[in-house]
Amino acid sequence: MLPPQLDPARIVPVARHAEALGYDLLACGEHVFFHVPTPNAFVALAAAAGATSRIRLVSAATLLPVYPAPLAAKMAATLDGISGGRFELGVGVGGEFPPELVACGVEPALRGRRADEALRLITRLLAGERVRHDGEFWQLDGLRLDPVPSRRLPIWVGGRRRAAIRRAGRFADVWMPYMVDPARFEESLAAVRAEAAAVGRAAPEGALFCWAGVDADGERARRTTLEFLARTYQQDFGALADRYVPAGTPAQVAARLREYAAAGAGTVLFAPAVDDGELERAAEMFIDEVAPALVAA
Repeated sequence: MLPPQLDPARIVPVARHAEALGYDLLACGEHVFFHVPTPNAFVALAAAAGATSRIRLVSAATLLPVYPAPLAAKMAATLDGISGGRFELGVGVGGEFPPELVACGVEPALRGRRADEALRLITRLLAGERVRHDGEFWQLDGLRLDPVPSRRLPIWVGGRRRAAIRRAGRFADVWMPYMVDPARFEESLAAVRAEAAAVGRAAPEGALFCWAGVDADGERARRTTLEFLARTYQQDFGALADRYVPAGTPAQVAARLREYAAAGAGTVLFAPAVDDGELERAAEMFIDEVAPALVAA
């Protein structure tokens, strides 16, 4: 995961480094306004696409309610073409910072309904359908997106609340929550798959968005992780870290993440909770000393 505060000029070298290390995915989140500097995921991943050739690219997550649905579909299709078919669209409804929704003309209470309608439209547009749609937020009169991806573009849906679980069951190929413990992950993934089965869809995969800190000095990892998250979210994570945020030595982090593997997580999206100067070291330690244990699990 590209850290939100990463200097935009560093996106290309960090993307190349992640690919060289052997990571499967490079992800980027976004906000329009937030407590810390943040990028736009489509733009950042387009830069990464031009600098890499193998690594898959996922927006984690596109703040879907702030986009007109056809524009989000167009940007996703274009980025997939730029990357040679490596882009996967991850979406969330936001809400962590309501002023950014208001600034974009979105009533925060309607963000979930906007996202649901957007997903209904986006999936049809990306499939190349000629779409007629008269909805609450958008109207299309027989319009067709062109060009479209050469294959079915995977959709990731974030969130852990009941509405997000329903959304994931209806639209997601991958469900990816964050700030959940292994027990809740397992229970919620079962609920997502039940929702999918109820509408005749294949069972979505489970992935974990995981803020984490890894260091040979476990106490240092925990301390720096808490400091990073407190700055990023403007809140004290002390009471949450031990439950939701793996932080410690490589062996400690691997042991915790194996619990999520047992709960059904097939993918871990490692979000390094470190400052920019420590990013490459953290990425190397994670893939060298944590990832092998997860692959074995």
